[in-house]
Amino acid sequence: MATFSYRALSPTGEIRSGVLLVASRGEAMESLRRSGLTPIDAVETAARAARIKAPGAAARRALVNAVSELSVLLTAGLSLDRALSISVENAADPVLKAALVQLQKQVKEGAPLSRAMAGAGGLFSPMACAMVEAGEADGRLALALSRLAHTLERAEALRQAVVSSMVYPILLTAVTGGVILMMLLFVVPQFEGLFSDNAAQLPVATRIVMAASQLVRTHGLAVLLAGIVAGAGIWRWLQQPAMRLAMDRMLLGAPRLGSLIKSAETARLARVLGSLVEGGVPLPAAMAIARRSLVNSHMAAAVERVVAGLKEGGGLTRPLAATGLFPTVAISFMRTGEETAQLPQMLGRLADVLDREVRTALERFVALLTPAITIVMGLAVGGIIAAIMSAILGFNDMALAS
Repeated sequence: MATFSYRALSPTGEIRSGVLLVASRGEAMESLRRSGLTPIDAVETAARAARIKAPGAAARRALVNAVSELSVLLTAGLSLDRALSISVENAADPVLKAALVQLQKQVKEGAPLSRAMAGAGGLFSPMACAMVEAGEADGRLALALSRLAHTLERAEALRQAVVSSMVYPILLTAVTGGVILMMLLFVVPQFEGLFSDNAAQLPVATRIVMAASQLVRTHGLAVLLAGIVAGAGIWRWLQQPAMRLAMDRMLLGAPRLGSLIKSAETARLARVLGSLVEGGVPLPAAMAIARRSLVNSHMAAAVERVVAGLKEGGGLTRPLAATGLFPTVAISFMRTGEETAQLPQMLGRLADVLDREVRTALERFVALLTPAITIVMGLAVGGIIAAIMSAILGFNDMALAS
């Protein structure tokens, strides 16, 4: 998928601009036509994005403060250009400062903030760009930035909680892996001379351990390099649009993981869509913008089909339910919102509910991960020791029997 900045004519002759996350320029032009717009141009922003590296933890935390600061400055009546200038002066993180400088430059040139954010080298997620575009569409950019800052703050808090919880499992895995490697490299070879004369009589487990030791010592570096090359090749292969779509579809069908992805994606969609509808953006246009917040391409394609139905006068809840990709609770909340004319409020509550569910599921997963790793690694180390000891005891038994 790539990000394209576009300009298009609305049915009333107004020039509109924004960003699209699609596979190709042709798909971007077709998406604009389906939205009822007449495309003028669509330019990929990847080349400009490459100049800024992906943000680290410090840049993400600084980003939350910068977005919140922008919201306060705009609420105070400052122009966007002046607000960005102040944010640049206050930014201490070099990655964020470079991104804000680019944003200010493009805004001065007349580009919308959402389009400038889309070209900021991955610093801003599709959800962030969509929420800002929502604020631009309904004329409440300061409020949109405030909501974005709140969303980013919660996402960063969840990320930090997960990272902190994963420190011990990662250290445990690294230490245990090092112990296993040391045993295969230095301990197991000490018994090769003892077992060499009776290799055919060794237990199967012992022969497997001895073979693994020989493989690590003779071809370990080659296997490691081959694994790195294969991993890089597979990663590039999976980045192709067709494979990305197939992989996203497969992930949605995975037990446990699929439901977690659906909940997280639906929460993002609901939050952006609620902000748009509350700002008075028509539902078809709001849904088209909110679709860009989805990371999973299979769900995004399904929502795009729903958008086409909305433009033909269809409802929202029934076609979303027909996709089979959205949680039952989401369909229930949206149906209630449609029937009571309280869709924005219900979408906001839905996003909060799903965010809590995702946080709880992640915390439960991390809590179960540590004992699981301990058991698996303990079995691995114990298995190597047991394989060696069983062979030694077997030879002792044969010596006593003779």
